[in-house]
Amino acid sequence: MPQKPNSASMRNFMIVWVGQLVSTIGSSMTSFAIEIWAWEITGKATTIALVGFFSLLPSIIITPISGVIVDRFNRKLLMMVGDTVAVFTTIIILLLYLTNHLQIWHFYLTGAIVGTFNQFQSLAYSSSVSLMIPKKHYTRASSLEFMSSYGSNIIAPALAGYLYTVIGFLGIWLIDIFTFTIAISSLLLVSIPQPLPTTANEKVAHIGRDLGFGWRYINTQKSLLALLVVNLLFWLPHDIGNSLYSPMILSRTNNSTLVLGSLASAAGFGGVMGAIILSTWGGFKRKIKGVLLGMIGAGLSKIFFGLGRTPWVWIPAQFCSSFNFPLNGSSDTAIWLAKVPPNVQGRVFAARSLLLQIASAVGYLIAGPLADQVFTPALQSGGILVGMLGGLLGTGTGAGIALLYVICAVWMLLVGLVGFSVRLLRDVETIVPDYDAEYSQLK
Repeated sequence: MPQKPNSASMRNFMIVWVGQLVSTIGSSMTSFAIEIWAWEITGKATTIALVGFFSLLPSIIITPISGVIVDRFNRKLLMMVGDTVAVFTTIIILLLYLTNHLQIWHFYLTGAIVGTFNQFQSLAYSSSVSLMIPKKHYTRASSLEFMSSYGSNIIAPALAGYLYTVIGFLGIWLIDIFTFTIAISSLLLVSIPQPLPTTANEKVAHIGRDLGFGWRYINTQKSLLALLVVNLLFWLPHDIGNSLYSPMILSRTNNSTLVLGSLASAAGFGGVMGAIILSTWGGFKRKIKGVLLGMIGAGLSKIFFGLGRTPWVWIPAQFCSSFNFPLNGSSDTAIWLAKVPPNVQGRVFAARSLLLQIASAVGYLIAGPLADQVFTPALQSGGILVGMLGGLLGTGTGAGIALLYVICAVWMLLVGLVGFSVRLLRDVETIVPDYDAEYSQLK
């Protein structure tokens, strides 16, 4: 049996969470600055989308074995390695910049390296949550993760948008390095429980066989498989739209970093508000309602966002969109934490993560070419869709990107609506028993 959560574990969880929050702020500032720099250099949506694609590609390759490694080795060490690698790659980029050798492809390469080790770090962290806190707090813990992510969006983009013109890349990267040291220090201060192996020789035996364990586990639980499929169908269009977000806003505002930063801050406020309400409330008793309603709310909000042309429309739409993601993500995470035993969560979560990353990679890979070569020309002056949609979306680069963004948002909305009609998905929490219930039946 895994170690039982206790008050010390709750304290340790909060220490790690704070460290990751600080680190996320630094990383968000750097990501924001990279997008601005890349758009100023190339003016192509494909360039920005490829940064996301190359960050995902190597982690897709490593994900199958990452679950085995997380279930076998010290999770605290894996988390520290992820932060350490991120620090060193940031230093390398900084040196390239100072010597005037920095190019776009350097971000592709370093993004691939950091993405690989982030896979181990995030998987080790998510697989440790159920050992650090009681089950009744799973949804609240997940909402804290969203609060960390969206909270950084309140501060980081607005701060980076201002500092980019004052201290440039150099200052922002130095801030990022400092925040990573705080994250590593927080891990040094705490003890993170390890799951007990299911067999005495598990650490060295059957690694090859276990590479496919996570997928076999999900495939035998058809309701969990349905939950995974609906997430794939939701996140593919989301990530297509997400990769086009900055190019769409920058092209419609004459490269205004102030507007882009303000929208990111609005997203942060929406996400934090949603996370605070969810952590206080605890979410729906039936978590699947939170998953699907969050999808519906996000899709609907993004439709209005894509149709907007001014900050007066974008800001409230962005707030409402982000408000839904803590409900969706926390509810989804709570289901997986409750249904999957801790000693196999690394492998099962890795299989789940692999498929979601593949969907994201496909989204990032096709988003840029679709925007630059199909939708943008269609809504340029004289384009084939100007007469039909020009009055609604306008014309030019931003209009074509906005059309693709709206199509993706409609797709997201439909996924949530259709999900309620699928019994295998709708009743996942009654069809699949909690892992502690399974243990009690075996005794």
